[in-house]
Amino acid sequence: MSNLLQPHALSDSEQVLALARGVLDIEADAVRALRDRLGESFLRAHRLILATTGRVVVTGMGKSGHIGHKIASTLASTGTPAFFMHPAEASHGDLGMITEADIVIAISYSGESEEIGRILPLIKRRGAKVIAITGRADSTLGREADVHLDARVEKEACPLELAPTASTTATLALGDALAMTLLEARGFASDDFAQHHPGGALGRRLLVHVSDIMRKGAQLPRNRAEDALVPTVLDEMSRKGIGMTCVVDGEDKLLGIFTDGDLRRLLEKRGNVNNVAVGEVMIRGPVSIAPERLAAEAAELLDRKSLGGRIVVLSAEGKLLGAVTFHDLLAAKVV
Repeated sequence: MSNLLQPHALSDSEQVLALARGVLDIEADAVRALRDRLGESFLRAHRLILATTGRVVVTGMGKSGHIGHKIASTLASTGTPAFFMHPAEASHGDLGMITEADIVIAISYSGESEEIGRILPLIKRRGAKVIAITGRADSTLGREADVHLDARVEKEACPLELAPTASTTATLALGDALAMTLLEARGFASDDFAQHHPGGALGRRLLVHVSDIMRKGAQLPRNRAEDALVPTVLDEMSRKGIGMTCVVDGEDKLLGIFTDGDLRRLLEKRGNVNNVAVGEVMIRGPVSIAPERLAAEAAELLDRKSLGGRIVVLSAEGKLLGAVTFHDLLAAKVV
């Protein structure tokens, strides 16, 4: 029985994959066609938003609303203040969110959304400019808008030609294109993005500095004489537990570091280390980092330089300020 069913199962799998690939082809074609239609209307929309002293208010009903939420979110996180307004709720007080300085992006593929049509005259009466994203330039919304962006598609990816698929993908891509051109025009940089995403992984990588996470004070292993014997140094290393100690002079200037790796190599070479001074075997001029550098840079140095999972932090004058370990970076969620 299983042998009889196997060809059918394979055929079903092929049909599923063929349909899925067809959906992706249709949606990719829709975005490519959109690319070729970009022109003066897109530039007008870009300039309008760039020049406004207000915010961008995105609105749309149903699937268009879901796309609108994403467009508003992308704009807001990339330097263009924006929020989403539900068109049905707008008639019940939310229109108060809109001022004459604002730009409204209204999304409706047909251009005949009843909910948007109801509030459109009120938006225009307030003095706000309207950018319409529709699939029909001759629709009510397309005609009444100050700028119309053409998001029409040749066909939907839905086999029934019913569910918005290629059209929503095209609209989303158009919103992303608008957001990215505005980002570039505003000179919005990765540091700005981090300020908008302080809780995310990128925010942590771009906002956390070495000084925020470094071990210092009593946490920091240090020995103040390079003639200290290795057993004494090992005692300090054991108490502080980061697999190394820093050797400094009387003014806390770093002379060198001694690590557990150095100890292993020393034992292999000499056997007895009881009478060995740390100054004879420490690493002089180790790789270091400044406290104002990003913690992500410390992580990159640890990875690139094979430093054994820790790096010292020095002032510009070479004074020992702290140390950062790989575990510190993990705890800060920088890596």
